[in-house]
Amino acid sequence: MQLPIYQAGAFTSQLFKGNPAAYVPLTRWLDDDLMLQIAAENNLAETAFTVPTGNGFELRWFTPGEEVPLCGHATLVTAHLLWTELGFTDEEIHFFTRSGELVVRRDGEQLALDFPAQTNRDIPVVDAFTLALGLEPLRALEVAGSNDQLLLEFASAEVVAGLDPDMRAAAKLPYKGLICTAPGEGFDCDFVSRFFAPAIGIDEDPVTGSAHTRLVPFWAEKLDKTALKARQISPRGGELDCELKGDRVIMRGSAVTYLRGQITL
Repeated sequence: MQLPIYQAGAFTSQLFKGNPAAYVPLTRWLDDDLMLQIAAENNLAETAFTVPTGNGFELRWFTPGEEVPLCGHATLVTAHLLWTELGFTDEEIHFFTRSGELVVRRDGEQLALDFPAQTNRDIPVVDAFTLALGLEPLRALEVAGSNDQLLLEFASAEVVAGLDPDMRAAAKLPYKGLICTAPGEGFDCDFVSRFFAPAIGIDEDPVTGSAHTRLVPFWAEKLDKTALKARQISPRGGELDCELKGDRVIMRGSAVTYLRGQITL
């Protein structure tokens, strides 16, 4: 069996920046174990797979270690490649996922992701958070009933930029990802973030769309504004133009194609 495979960087207009993801278009679903093996072999934060259905595509995402319920940057990469490589011509693409229907639209020179907003609730800051990150955060927040991602607020962008987590300690926390954020002063944006997920095989994710479904409502409330400019200040870095529209988060960004290839199974 031979399958096409593509790779592109998301939330960037420059090669070798942003967050790379692989995309494998399918005509029918492979066994879950095989898709996980492909993702592990790619050794990227995410590999996306689609199957055409009705008026859009079923979409699933795999890290090197597991399937995840939501991924922003790999969705952006998938939409970009459907338009630029696979002949899709409509102005918007509908994806059907474990997190519901997601829509990506062309928006000038950018693509706009339309994702559900996530509501945060405060939880106590405990010593284990400080041990994992090396500094005590100002606040800790989670989504009620979810251990997917922990949101941690710090005093400044410089503090977030300087974080050097203990990945073993971070992986032992009961969360799959740690979102670290601060005001964007000095970085020409409203807020900055970094994302660490050693528990699922990703020490640091370069640019994390799913995290912004929580960051945007958080900062919209703090800053009393709904249009926000975000920077993820990982070593690769990335930029997102974000907007809170009711219970939806709109994230705008670009993508750059890096690779076209073929998998032989």
